[in-house]
Amino acid sequence: MKFLALPIVSESRDSTFPDHALVASRHEKDIPMRDLLLLVGRILLVLAFISTGIGKFMDLGGTAAYIASKGLPAPFVLAVLSGLVELGLGLAIVVGYQTRLAALGLAAFTLITIPFFHDFWNMTDQARAMNQIQAWKNLSMIGAFLMLVGVGAGRYSMDRTPSRV
Repeated sequence: MKFLALPIVSESRDSTFPDHALVASRHEKDIPMRDLLLLVGRILLVLAFISTGIGKFMDLGGTAAYIASKGLPAPFVLAVLSGLVELGLGLAIVVGYQTRLAALGLAAFTLITIPFFHDFWNMTDQARAMNQIQAWKNLSMIGAFLMLVGVGAGRYSMDRTPSRV
């Protein structure tokens, strides 16, 4: 039951995570595992964004046509911008550069895509079911990005300054 009674503010002396509440143990020896899990989690969280960002650049015409089919203005510009956001912010999160800002940016981007590309409330049958699932997945990813905004990238990142190592 001790695990369920975690304090809001950890008693850990690690200055990198003074308000970290996601660690079950307050022992310094657990910090490297936390940082390793943050690294693996960051990579897994953004794999889809990096992949689709590259895909957008590989087929800008197709991406622009899809954006145009949704009635959005300047589809080619939006195709380039969305590719830059997905690839650029995804890579920033992988290497841990400006992680909190990059995660907030991808959270906002992911939220914006729901009403334009996963508007299941305007669909029927199979399309409705599939896009409802996609919208829920987007909301789940937004939650993960917001957690990353809260805890940061961890020790294995560019955000980590040499004086903190």
